[in-house]
Amino acid sequence: MDNVAIVLFAGGAASRFPGKLEHPIDGRPMLARCFDRLRASDCKVYLAARGSFSPELDAQLDAPVIVDRHPGAGPLRALLDACAVIRAERIFAVAADQPNVDARLIACMTAAWREGDEALVPQHDGKIEPLAAAYDRRAALREGFELRSSPKHGVRDLVARLRARFVECPGDYFHNVNRPEDLP
Repeated sequence: MDNVAIVLFAGGAASRFPGKLEHPIDGRPMLARCFDRLRASDCKVYLAARGSFSPELDAQLDAPVIVDRHPGAGPLRALLDACAVIRAERIFAVAADQPNVDARLIACMTAAWREGDEALVPQHDGKIEPLAAAYDRRAALREGFELRSSPKHGVRDLVARLRARFVECPGDYFHNVNRPEDLP
């Protein structure tokens, strides 16, 4: 799938759960587990991060790192940085604190992409998941750069500006770990 790249976003501050990406889930650091589950998709996987991780975790991640040029500016800026570097037609954006996202979701979403789509966003239980979604790289750059200086400059705001389709998906994929009590 040369026209699709996955970007695993691992640059957040994790202020509610410091070190969460190194916390073990099923015996592996959460980030390494997420990476392995996505790598099974046969898409190239990139990491968007503030820099490197601990030497032990770095050794488990065989992926190029796109260093966050604007640390603390949020996932939209990280997505735009990734879109500026990666040449794939589509970027599948995945937050690294969603340990249940896997290659099956990537395959399902990739198969659902239609001509004219600029974003394909999972939805479940009345919620959308813009950080487990596929984006047309050029469209994200076109609309995202205009959003950077806007008061509304989140990934949801980007989705609102794109020709987005929403795909019903099982909510179990999108379990998000923000605090220790969120761990599976």
